[in-house]
Amino acid sequence: MALKTIRVTREEMRKRVALFSELKGFDGGLPDSDHPECKRTLYNVVGFQPPEGADGATTSPVGAQAAENASIKISEGFNLGYCHAKPGKGPMMHNHDTNETFIPMTGRWRCSWEVDGQVEAFELGPHDVISFPPGVQRRFENITFDEPDKEHLLMFVIGGNQPKAEFSPGAMDELRERGLLES
Repeated sequence: MALKTIRVTREEMRKRVALFSELKGFDGGLPDSDHPECKRTLYNVVGFQPPEGADGATTSPVGAQAAENASIKISEGFNLGYCHAKPGKGPMMHNHDTNETFIPMTGRWRCSWEVDGQVEAFELGPHDVISFPPGVQRRFENITFDEPDKEHLLMFVIGGNQPKAEFSPGAMDELRERGLLES
C-alpha cells in the first residue's frame, strides 16, 4: 500500500466529532457584527484557528471569539462552519485569501459577488453549492422572506489552515459612517 494507515481509538476519534446539538454559536467578533442587517450566528465546527496579523478589516472568517473555539480543533487544509440567520441577514461584502464554498442546508440564500463595479448573484436552495475563488468580494444573505421569523442554516467550507477574511472598503466605510467602527 502506498498510503500510510493509522489506527485511531474511539476516545481519540471522539475529539473529531461535533454533534450539532452541542455546537456553540457566536454572533460577534467581526467588523459588521453590530450592523442590524448583518445579525447572524456563526458556528466554528472544523478548524478556523485565529489567523496571524488579524486587525481592523482583516480577521478570521468566523470572528475572533468563534475562531478560538473550534469544535474540532484541526489544521488539515480546510475549515467548516455554519451560519444561522433570519431573512434579510448576512455579512457585508468581504473576501478571503482562500476558496470559500457555500451550501444552503435550509431556506433560500442569495450568494453575491462584485465584478467590474456591479453585483452579480445566484439564488440557492438546500444542498445547492457555490464555490468562490480566493480574492473575489462576496457575501451571502438569507432570502427566505416567506418565513420572516425563521432562521435558516447555511454551511460554509473555507480552504487553508488559518484563512483570513477582509471586509471590502465600501463595507468598512459604511460601518464607520454608521458609527459601528472607530475611524
